[in-house]
Amino acid sequence: MRLTHFRELMEDEFGRVRAGSLARDHVFAELGGRTVEQALEDGIDPRKVWLAVCEAYDVPFQRR
Repeated sequence: MRLTHFRELMEDEFGRVRAGSLARDHVFAELGGRTVEQALEDGIDPRKVWLAVCEAYDVPFQRR
């Protein structure tokens, strides 16, 4: 998954403002105690990051 597609999915699911806040502020255990932004900066695959967000926020399977 490309980073631009990941960002589109985040904004589509959560809205622009909430997606940005979630990416900066929420720490995910599934990402080793990182935020979305930290995980991406550390080179974690955007697909893995997206799936961690989906699990934490109960995003329906059809939108994963």
